[in-house]
Amino acid sequence: MRFSLIAFGAFIAGAVASPTLRNVVHEKRDSAPAEWNRMTKPHPRTAIPVRIALTQRNLHEGEGFLLEVSDPRSPKFGQHWTAKQVAETFAPSEETVDAVKYWLTSAGITPDRVSQSQSLNWLVFDSTIEEAEELLKTEYHVYKHENGQPHIGCDSYSIPEAVRDHIDFITPTVHFDTKIVRPKLQDPNFKKREIIGGAAKSIREPGSGSLPKLGAIDINIQGIITQLEQCDEFITPDCLRALYEFTNGVSDNPKNSYGIVEYTPQSYLQGDLNLFFANFSPPLVGMSPKLDSIDGGATQTTMEGFQYNGESDLDLEYAMTLVYPQKVTLYQTGDFVEGASFNNFLDAIDGSYCTFEGGDDPTQDATYPDPFPGGYTGPENCGGYAATNVISTSYGYNEADLTPFYEMRQCAEYMKLGLQGVTVLYSSGDYGVAGNGGQCIGANGTYNNGTSGMFNPSFPSTCPYVTAVGATQVKPGFNVAANILPTQIVNAEMACETVIFSGGGFSNVFAMPSYQSAAVDGFLTNHPPPYGADRFNTSGMSRGYPDVSADGANYVIAVDGSFSLVYGTSASSPVFGSIITLVNEARIDIGKGPVGFLNPTLYANPSVLNDITMGGNQGCGTPGFMATTGWDPVTGLGTPNFPKLLALFLGLP
Repeated sequence: MRFSLIAFGAFIAGAVASPTLRNVVHEKRDSAPAEWNRMTKPHPRTAIPVRIALTQRNLHEGEGFLLEVSDPRSPKFGQHWTAKQVAETFAPSEETVDAVKYWLTSAGITPDRVSQSQSLNWLVFDSTIEEAEELLKTEYHVYKHENGQPHIGCDSYSIPEAVRDHIDFITPTVHFDTKIVRPKLQDPNFKKREIIGGAAKSIREPGSGSLPKLGAIDINIQGIITQLEQCDEFITPDCLRALYEFTNGVSDNPKNSYGIVEYTPQSYLQGDLNLFFANFSPPLVGMSPKLDSIDGGATQTTMEGFQYNGESDLDLEYAMTLVYPQKVTLYQTGDFVEGASFNNFLDAIDGSYCTFEGGDDPTQDATYPDPFPGGYTGPENCGGYAATNVISTSYGYNEADLTPFYEMRQCAEYMKLGLQGVTVLYSSGDYGVAGNGGQCIGANGTYNNGTSGMFNPSFPSTCPYVTAVGATQVKPGFNVAANILPTQIVNAEMACETVIFSGGGFSNVFAMPSYQSAAVDGFLTNHPPPYGADRFNTSGMSRGYPDVSADGANYVIAVDGSFSLVYGTSASSPVFGSIITLVNEARIDIGKGPVGFLNPTLYANPSVLNDITMGGNQGCGTPGFMATTGWDPVTGLGTPNFPKLLALFLGLP
């Protein structure tokens, strides 16, 4: 699906004027999303809850604030903010709240009908369809999903020009990020169902395009456990240590922390961890990650198989092994019935996010207590869990799956986490320039079969406040053992072209951040892609991704009682996060703080990464982009060089 974005890639604020000025279109949808069909008009007296998300103060200065503590040239580098500082800086202004309330009153919505959140971020009132249509100068329709689920929405809506700068978005309107009620996971036929691509595709579901891909199964690992000759065919922890020149950690400093995020029913099996550890990290046998159960999240064992255990087994087997003896925190998010979204996770580590910008979208994000039978009956977790220094997530949406304002709200939260010294990593996707499952965007704005159309960037990777991690592979035939010297090992990799292709490209929502402009301009000037605006955002002003990369092919993992090979940026992100956790360990051990938001430092010092100059990320019926000298939208700045990264960050305040 495609949106006409009225305010491109930024949150804006303006002066209040009389709300009697002309109305302007605030959000507009070009077409209904995949799997939805417009049906009839609802009855004019149908009641709906209208929710108005208010803009926040100082958000337009967020990048500047973040650069102050993240740019290595800044005298304030490393002086991260407290949660209280963040909340006070971005609270909405009284002017904004008063302006929107005045508009509602002048339109006949009396003050006694309007309630607002404790933080003043959200205004809510009940309305009839007839009244909402008049207020928003729109026309509502009932839409029906292919599974029969209804939804009330519109194609566009308008608000007075004078309050436009004070409102981020209103629901229900153009937001079709509806959480589709899928067949219950206990259904024995669930595994056999085809997971159809589209706006409502859940990140947690078996078959989701963001999960790792399975290769050879029941492989014999004898002879490859510690040997490096076959790293081009079998990636093990020792292969990664050789490629990126690092060793195990040396301490379990309580001030250091590393978190892996998983979404139920995706779950690890302790037997798989033990099998992997027995062969690759014996001291860890019998050990589990520290569990932070968010919204009823549990390490379920009811449904087993690669589609349920592959992601979590991969993430934890490698993260726990690579950072040992440092402990790893598992953020298991969502219950077995309803699941959860990225927003539900963010709510749990930052209670203020539950109400920020009007709070979560109940049509997209899980609502707790779970209203479905057998679900989690406790309250939604708003705060209560600490953010680890590094957080790695191996799931993702297509940018076109969600509305721009929904994505901007979430992206602003990643900026706030960066201000507090948290490194947020996301895998960039496994389908090259295409979206999850290989989907591309057709001329009418809907997804096609992936053989043509516009490139389909990933989210949250396109958010400029996360570090997006792409995928590489060891070059076929490259013998790591015979080329172990630092001058040799830097030439070991190319962009991943085995089973998966590194997700990369340019955002259709987010503007290019200043820290990236020189690198991206260099790519577009020196290596201009052979495509026009019918393929990707050619403005030269949009966020490019990924930022970095790490190996994403031929990983040996223990899953469901035996060893298999898996592929994906699902592996790349936790590996990169492990290396940053080891950098944090060294900084913390000498009294310094965690590195926090990485991107400004990495773009200012690209030589601390191994530049990848071979391979591409095909998709949408094209070769995609090509890896080349410097930053490129395939492997970013390159793969980690631990000795150089360590020296750089130890030299910073």
